[in-house]
Amino acid sequence: MERQAINTLCASFPGAEVSDPWGGGHDAWKVGGKMFAAIGATGDGVSVKTASTETAHLIIEAGHAIKAPYFHRSWIKLPWGLVEDAEVEERLRTSYAIIRASLTKKLQATLAPFPS
Repeated sequence: MERQAINTLCASFPGAEVSDPWGGGHDAWKVGGKMFAAIGATGDGVSVKTASTETAHLIIEAGHAIKAPYFHRSWIKLPWGLVEDAEVEERLRTSYAIIRASLTKKLQATLAPFPS
């Protein structure tokens, strides 16, 4: 799965918006103003949030991701071609769900349902 496919998928998530907060061609996907996915200007993979630093460590140790540069240790980077598209999609959905759940209940109520 590459940049365009990821952008198409992320755009389908309720309330998701893309921006380039650092300039230079980054794609930062946010819900409620909080980022859940990022593709760097070099476009060599997508970074996503995991449930914890322990989860991120396990995924990295299993060889399914690398440490996401410049992000908290609970974030991982999925380089293009490292894992199957289905796993990338699942990690994007999980990251979105984690960030969405951290929003206020009032803000969550304004978003369309998200099938898990």
